[in-house]
Amino acid sequence: MCVGIVGTILKMNKYSATIDMHGARRDISVDLLENVNPGDQVMVHAGVAIAKIHEEESEDIEDY
Repeated sequence: MCVGIVGTILKMNKYSATIDMHGARRDISVDLLENVNPGDQVMVHAGVAIAKIHEEESEDIEDY
């Protein structure tokens, strides 16, 4: 089973980003994703963004 956490991208450079996860800030890799920008929400596992989360999906995830 894989556990992922949703975070919002605050700032980016070429291959990494700083995200906010409910007040905690972390630097993560964004190597696996294309077209992510500050303000986007991403699913993070083991310090790597594994999926871009769309607004509708984010609401469903936060319900759990």
